Amino acid sequence: MSDSLTPSSLREAVGWLAAIDADLGAIVDRLGVPPMWAREPGFATLVQIILEQQVSLAAAQTLYRRVSRELGGMTPEAVLKAGPVGLREHGLTRQKAGYCHGLATRVLDGRLDLAAVAAAPDEVGRSMLLEVPGLGPWSVDVYYLMALRRPDVWPPGDLALAAALRDLKGLDALPTKDEQLRIAGTWTPWRSVAARILWMSYLDARGRYVPPSG
Repeated sequence: MSDSLTPSSLREAVGWLAAIDADLGAIVDRLGVPPMWAREPGFATLVQIILEQQVSLAAAQTLYRRVSRELGGMTPEAVLKAGPVGLREHGLTRQKAGYCHGLATRVLDGRLDLAAVAAAPDEVGRSMLLEVPGLGPWSVDVYYLMALRRPDVWPPGDLALAAALRDLKGLDALPTKDEQLRIAGTWTPWRSVAARILWMSYLDARGRYVPPSG
């Protein structure tokens, strides 16, 4: 199996998951193969993930686009030049401005090599990212799942996935992180694809799913 999901391996995984889990299969029968929801690995995606913490995706995307436009591009150099005060003037909270400025500093001074993160064994790369203030387990999980496209990541800190899993399995309450990992363990080695199926279902249930074109 490839280290990164491809359109072909995504379809293969969806078929496998639908065959072993009738609940996932019902979603796939209704909605089809989920989008890849891929992001480009690198600094800009990590900034976007920081902005997505504890806010809606729509709000984070609007803020990200505005800040990127004001800075002339979301690069470490532009973020460093703006500084925490400049980032706050563009709408970031004090905390997120500090996180983004710190991330830019680490990338530019060499303490964080994102190419090395991508090339390293997952546990090593994850440890490198977790050393960065503002990048916790959820942020790193999302980066590995969407940007590095690893096939077997489950982010137990994701509230949308917890809600989708509750609905999928008819649970009385949101599953704890341990309960999520236990259920998702049956979907190894394709937990990242199961997550995409559940995100698709979550969005569809709220009238917010837009099927991929083509």
